[in-house]
Amino acid sequence: MRGSAAMERHDLIVAGGGLTGLALAAAVGGAGYRVLVIEQAPLALLRSAPYDGRSTAVAQGPRRLLESIGVWPALAPDAGPIRDIIVREGFSPIQVHYDHREIGAEPLGYIIENRLIRAALLDRVAALPTVSLAAPAKVADLRLLATRAELVLADGREVAAPLVALCEGRQSTTRELAGIGVRRWAYGQTGIVLTVRHARPHQGLAVERFFPDGPFARLPMTGERCSLVWALEEEAAKAVLALDDQAFLGEVAERFGDDLGELALDGPRWSYPLALVLAERYTLDRLVLVGDAARGIHPIAGQGWNLALRDVAAVAEIVVDRLRLGLDPGDATALERYAAWRRFDSLAMVAVTDGINRLFANDVLPLRLARETGLALVERLPPAKRFFMRHAMGLIGELPRAMQAARR
Repeated sequence: MRGSAAMERHDLIVAGGGLTGLALAAAVGGAGYRVLVIEQAPLALLRSAPYDGRSTAVAQGPRRLLESIGVWPALAPDAGPIRDIIVREGFSPIQVHYDHREIGAEPLGYIIENRLIRAALLDRVAALPTVSLAAPAKVADLRLLATRAELVLADGREVAAPLVALCEGRQSTTRELAGIGVRRWAYGQTGIVLTVRHARPHQGLAVERFFPDGPFARLPMTGERCSLVWALEEEAAKAVLALDDQAFLGEVAERFGDDLGELALDGPRWSYPLALVLAERYTLDRLVLVGDAARGIHPIAGQGWNLALRDVAAVAEIVVDRLRLGLDPGDATALERYAAWRRFDSLAMVAVTDGINRLFANDVLPLRLARETGLALVERLPPAKRFFMRHAMGLIGELPRAMQAARR
């Protein structure tokens, strides 16, 4: 590396300019601190992404973070509120009905198209004078020193900061460069994601049905549309994905139900293999792992990005608080605080999503009866239902300030 005088200095370097990395850049940059985002894809490609049928669930706690960083006003008109959730095994009459009115007036969460989230975050970051975006760019070398991290980009540019946040997702190349290993467990399932239109209004109702070959969730979007997340055993998924649109829609309709009338595909289908990915550690000297770079969970409960945004809020709070006090945002104290803060929440969500998927994947009669008994019991216990709703809304645990309700 060249001498330190030639090196660009920042308060935080974010590796990865996806939804998570951009949210972190907006959170820290919005407080007036210098942030560099390094993204491998060209900026023009990020901005020109067409409608692709992919959407993300945003719970109430994470929504507050998006509001605090100035992004939510741009998203609100296109955010489909989730007012009720029904969970049942297949088409069994036994179900749990989560009604948002039982805990307040706010929806349980929102469904928003990924392209709209990305555009709003890019607009916000572009409006912050302290945030710069290097795209396309790739980290070619990384040195974690006592007082700073130094990075060399593929084009020879050299940058440094007291802390680097890895937000590159499950396949993070910079995580590999840092020597942090991961453990992977394949589920033997393929996730299929798409959007459908329907004849009748959904009234903000989300439905998750568990079938022996995988869960099927329909999530309310704006208008007469639903986002579908369908996990299928790999061989069954191959067969379904090979169908033409009409036959594929027929398979979807069988699991969707007929309460919303006639269905039509609204955009292409997306598919990806499902696996649990856990990094061996969340921190290294001058380095933190954020979002899917730290752990990638099953999409069964729609909590992936909500978990990532809790990481974002925690990192941003630690970094900004320490910089305001003139302290080092990437020293051992800061790193230990982040690891301790996020460890329990992360492991709990991994256990919940993994456990639910494995539990409902087994069609043995005694287990099926036990599951239905459990659902019926939860339905009859309002305190349990309220707890589960607040947990799904991201309002349980030690919340960063940006996710707490505004004081009046």
